[in-house]
Amino acid sequence: MRDEEKKTVQEKEDGFTLVEVMVTLVIIGLLTTFVVINVLPAQDKALVQKAKGDIRILEQALEMYRLDMFDYPEEDAGLDALKDMPSGADDARYRKGGYIKLLPNDPWGRPYVYRYPGENGVYDIMSYGSDGEPGGEDQAADIVSWE
Repeated sequence: MRDEEKKTVQEKEDGFTLVEVMVTLVIIGLLTTFVVINVLPAQDKALVQKAKGDIRILEQALEMYRLDMFDYPEEDAGLDALKDMPSGADDARYRKGGYIKLLPNDPWGRPYVYRYPGENGVYDIMSYGSDGEPGGEDQAADIVSWE
């Protein structure tokens, strides 16, 4: 009978108690809160930095275009002129393969805005930020080429 009593006691000890499950859930909740508070703002900053990097790359491509074509692309041709030769351009001067392999969208999936002539420089390149509207603050602020 002694062996049977040991089995009964051992069977009762298998599994988790409600307190153990609740403590585990509280710890998971605390870890999730920590991640949300510390990681998500870093993601927003990373998106802004990516937009700034994209704008710098577009500026370099525009300068190469200007050196070959003696002027910047017209506003109606837009930044697409860096990838594909615009109509009416001198194909003898236009670089084979274009000036940029892939024309990026901003980190929020919208095309960059190009103005030529620019209001703040020879040309303006900008992203309207996370809200897609001119102006805004913090993560919704415009990311521009002239700052």
